[in-house]
Amino acid sequence: MSEREQHMAELREIVAEVLELEPEEVADTADFVEEYEADSLRAIEILARIEKKYKVEIPQAELNEMRSLKAVHEVVARHAGWQD
Repeated sequence: MSEREQHMAELREIVAEVLELEPEEVADTADFVEEYEADSLRAIEILARIEKKYKVEIPQAELNEMRSLKAVHEVVARHAGWQD
């Protein structure tokens, strides 16, 4: 498993847990709000768990960008310095 695949799997677990879904139900490009009816509290919870797990700080202003798993990965990668 590549580093990117590992990160995506970890992020998928976090998102699935917060949205009360099975990890395999979370598609890479599915919009959290439209597909899974996520609200702002769940978005903040996802952000908090990611920040804690990866010890990064992501401005809440970037929450609007974090609407799919792929987008979450891009934002976290930028702040965590991932090269995957």
